[in-house]
Amino acid sequence: MGGEALGTRASVVWDVLRGVLAARAADTGRDRLDVIDAGGGTGGFAVPLAALGHAVTVVDPSPDSLAAAQRRAAEMDVRISAVQGEAAGLDSVVGEAAADLVICHSVLEYVDSPADALAAVARVLRPGGTVSVLAASLAAAILHRAVAGRFADARALLDRAGGQSEPGRVPAGAPVPHYFTLPGLGALIEGAGLYPGAAHGVQVFADLVPSVLVDADPGAAEALRSLEAAAATYPPLRDIAARLHILGCR
Repeated sequence: MGGEALGTRASVVWDVLRGVLAARAADTGRDRLDVIDAGGGTGGFAVPLAALGHAVTVVDPSPDSLAAAQRRAAEMDVRISAVQGEAAGLDSVVGEAAADLVICHSVLEYVDSPADALAAVARVLRPGGTVSVLAASLAAAILHRAVAGRFADARALLDRAGGQSEPGRVPAGAPVPHYFTLPGLGALIEGAGLYPGAAHGVQVFADLVPSVLVDADPGAAEALRSLEAAAATYPPLRDIAARLHILGCR
């Protein structure tokens, strides 16, 4: 996938995050907000957020990823804090009521207990704070396997999902990664004592469009971004997006 398409993937999420940050700044009167990126890896979200003037802490279990995030920050002449730790123990790493915004992107798929991870995130949020959750879609995982000719794998995932104990989530004890639906993510957020906010589909089309069609034509890239933005909130398309984005609010 080329650069233009990769930009298209993140544009919907960035639009939502900018709105969240602007609203929080207006509510608190603080332009510099405290942001924690749980499982932030090499700083793909953390560094641009720090460049906007926010105090950003990346928490990740990988020392190599944290070092790469620090290098990326140095290249952009911004500062971030980098702390080694797990999402499920986030509150013990950064403290309770420490954040205006927690980024929890591509994390719940790989933790032993998504419910425990979100409970830790909830303890880190201040009153009025928000968690941004981005997770792999169950419907897309089945669809993409079928389209690739992996019919048995698609059927196995569908059958496995059919016995789940939580709405929209592969049951506890199933092999990681977990896959989710929006109702399942909403239930996890509510179980953590938060209330679900805006929900969007991310990468409805971007993974299906040949990169040559996008990279060779800037007009096509912009048209794809516009199409993704429109599809992100249209339920029949939103729900089959490759990833699902939902806010959890305290």
